[in-house]
Amino acid sequence: MPSKPVTPETARRRRRPTKAGTVLTHDLIVATALRMLAEHGAEGLSARRLGLALGADPSAVYRYFAGMDDLVLAIADELIHQALTDWEPTGRWQADLRALGTGIHRAYLTHPQAAQLTANRVSGRTHEIAADETILGILHTAGFHGPAAARIYHAFIDQTLAFAALDAASLALPEAAREADERQWQATYARLPATTHPHIAAAAPSLVARMNDSAYPAALDLLLAGAAGELEG
Repeated sequence: MPSKPVTPETARRRRRPTKAGTVLTHDLIVATALRMLAEHGAEGLSARRLGLALGADPSAVYRYFAGMDDLVLAIADELIHQALTDWEPTGRWQADLRALGTGIHRAYLTHPQAAQLTANRVSGRTHEIAADETILGILHTAGFHGPAAARIYHAFIDQTLAFAALDAASLALPEAAREADERQWQATYARLPATTHPHIAAAAPSLVARMNDSAYPAALDLLLAGAAGELEG
């Protein structure tokens, strides 16, 4: 008995407008999912809710994605895409890596709920692969090869995504909780006496000035300076 012909993926995708007059696309679904994450958090992202937001039957999502986790990976890849959009190489490896790192960090913080959902994922998709190839290419040009390039790449990307997840978690807090956390540096730490907490008291003015900002730029500079030291050593 002949096997049943497989319907090509492109043929499964909807080309007719939905009831709301919208033609569904991969990019539209990802953009709508990002908006839903911003409005409702990860618990509010479902095929049913996506279908309602798109004016389509929830099953329409599965013409474009194998499942909701497949959509999450597409969201992760889109965040990397947004980070790469305005990046231009200068030929100076430290400046280029700093711009890439801060661009990725900034793109994730633009979508903090999505960042929490995707920062630890490996999508293996087009924009993620392009970013990895770019970073490793910069390291190769700088003089890092083989295991050295892989080690610095690993530290660079994990540091970037870890700070993105940490800072996104703060941004995703309810406003009252976030403000209460931020006040602790002035209300508690700055008031600890030197007689009982001499080291905190000595650092208190600097802690108050710094601790409500992301430490990522400083951590990135330390990583890049350490990498540069290896080349000079």
